[in-house]
Amino acid sequence: MSWGNPKLDSCGLPVDGPPHTNSRRRDKIFLMPEKSLTPDEKLQQEFNRWAAAGEGPKMENHHLDITAKTIRRMNLRPGERVLDLGCGSGWATRLLARLVGEGPDGFGQVVGLDVADEMIREARAASKDFDNVLYVWGSAQQIPWEENFFDKVLSVESFYYYADQDRALMELFRVMAPQGRLFILINLYKDNPYSLQWVDMLKVPVHVRSAAEYVELLKKHAFENVEACRIPDDTPTPDDYKTKSFHSLDDLRAFKREGALLLMATKPDLRTPAPGYTIY
Repeated sequence: MSWGNPKLDSCGLPVDGPPHTNSRRRDKIFLMPEKSLTPDEKLQQEFNRWAAAGEGPKMENHHLDITAKTIRRMNLRPGERVLDLGCGSGWATRLLARLVGEGPDGFGQVVGLDVADEMIREARAASKDFDNVLYVWGSAQQIPWEENFFDKVLSVESFYYYADQDRALMELFRVMAPQGRLFILINLYKDNPYSLQWVDMLKVPVHVRSAAEYVELLKKHAFENVEACRIPDDTPTPDDYKTKSFHSLDDLRAFKREGALLLMATKPDLRTPAPGYTIY
């Protein structure tokens, strides 16, 4: 008895017939779907790319003027404990460390925190001469530090990258000392229309809020004495400067005149209890 010509699949293997006609076992290969990156992993990947491209030190050139003006408003004193949130290559961390060093109130400490491990590596390499600086690789949404610790917090040009800004503010409230002061400096916000020109060039999602919206957000998280002001950038823009982020040099100069948004707030005079999860 003949079974005739068996049906073959695309690989030339029989698909029906008696058992002996299908003796060559067909293995099916199942491809597991790729795991999607978390928002923090996307930030880590992007800012590690920035580190490899040498963007870390450039941030100092771009933001030094507005950061120095902000630091003067912080009224830093020797002995204070400061967090630099989103520290990048650590240039602002080192500025802070020089101002809170040894004094009558003790030896001040500055902690730089960043989600990009390559930025942290660069920061550590550039800060070997500082005894009062520590760099930590971690997320703003789960800050690996104890409660009620930092007297001051500075965040330069990073807050709008945090996917869950509510969570980040909850964490900042937790790690800040009672009556600690918060300073968030950002160049991207609705009230400076020139800043919106470079949103589409970013490779990660960002928040674009107005100053009023940020003030309400801070108040929602129980911060007090919430203020918002603008910090103009007085850095000269040479006529031969090549800009990729703005439509023209005139727009870049207008962006600087409008200024960065500085948000300032105070934690109430209360101690935050320890969370119910492990932060280390």
